[in-house]
Amino acid sequence: MRKSTLVSAIAIALITGSSGAADAASRHHHKAHAAAPTASAEDARLQAELARRDEEIAALKSALADIQGKVGELEQRSDAQTDVNVQTAHTVEDLQAGAKKTDMLEKVVNDTSIGGRVFVDISNIQQTKNGGATAASGYGLDVKRGYLTVSHRFDDTWSASLTTDFNYVAATGQTQLFIKNLYLQGRFIDAFAFRAGAVPMPWIPYVEGLYGYRYVENTLVDRMKMGNSADWGVGANGVFGDRRLDYAATMVNGGGYKNPTRSKGMDFEGRLGFSPIDHLTIAVGGYSGDRGQHTQANQAIHTASRADAVIAWANGNTRLGAEYFTASNWNTVLTPMRDRASGYSLWGSYGFAPAWSVFARYDRVDPSKDLNPTLRDRYYNLGAQWDVRRGVKLALVFKNDDLGSATNTQKTREVGMFGDIAF
Repeated sequence: MRKSTLVSAIAIALITGSSGAADAASRHHHKAHAAAPTASAEDARLQAELARRDEEIAALKSALADIQGKVGELEQRSDAQTDVNVQTAHTVEDLQAGAKKTDMLEKVVNDTSIGGRVFVDISNIQQTKNGGATAASGYGLDVKRGYLTVSHRFDDTWSASLTTDFNYVAATGQTQLFIKNLYLQGRFIDAFAFRAGAVPMPWIPYVEGLYGYRYVENTLVDRMKMGNSADWGVGANGVFGDRRLDYAATMVNGGGYKNPTRSKGMDFEGRLGFSPIDHLTIAVGGYSGDRGQHTQANQAIHTASRADAVIAWANGNTRLGAEYFTASNWNTVLTPMRDRASGYSLWGSYGFAPAWSVFARYDRVDPSKDLNPTLRDRYYNLGAQWDVRRGVKLALVFKNDDLGSATNTQKTREVGMFGDIAF
């Protein structure tokens, strides 16, 4: 369209100029013929002028042809540029869409964390029962626990966490995989965070953090199977008072994270902690419920309960602490007999170098004060720990556990290398 308009304008200009020249020449010719025969010189001049105009017209036509060719080239370049612009626009749109996807992927990656932890040991166990060796004796490598954790933060308030747990069960000869933690959390303020799902319990994980050597041995309540480290239900936790006070409370099924079955009621466990000065923690806690055993098929006769206390100083690899518990009817919820248990644990460690520390622990427990009053458990361990690098610890450990009553005794000795690998 642009080409046709331009060419037409040029042609009209040329035609107008040519017509004007021809008319002028014709008028002069007629005037000369009428005036006199002596006008031949004027005719010659007009003929020469017409010839010159014809040459100009021919030159203009040639120039017009050149202009038409250049206009055509310009149109081709313009069309090509238009295609380039269109392609560039598409490319920009594609890049913007790709950048948006990249930003979304980057947000997912930045808001998601993946980690794991493995407790492993290679050791020799010598166990006797009433004087005779048991099948637990011998050498071997054992992966006591393996955790894989995936956490995702949706925004500043909401997040979710999944922790799987696996261990080897000698009774079945198989490795079993469990969901230990799987919960949705809403942290509204520091003093209140809500959780729902398979939630950490208030007591055992708390004491593990103070003790610092979970990979060597379970803490007192966990070792004596007087509590669970996680369970299915709901919970709340928070800190306040310039972070000097902390609390946690849960309402759970009661059967532990390995047993999410329902019962007629839910159990309660809570904790209140106080840190009067840096590195020092004092906490009390308690549990009450039927441990998930009060169902349509089974009638609970007793309520299981437990009271807890801990005091600990923890500063890096230098730690000193004591834990105490007392429990009623923990293993007699469905039986008419009552029973009580109590015990305490003392531990300490000293970091004598940046990567080296020594530690020791002593437990004394009366597992069944009423039904088996002569039953006692005496446990101790000692060892040296090497912090190989961040996330990797190794410890040379000796353990001794004497569990016995007036009629039965079981002694267990273990020596070996224990490892804690976190990533």
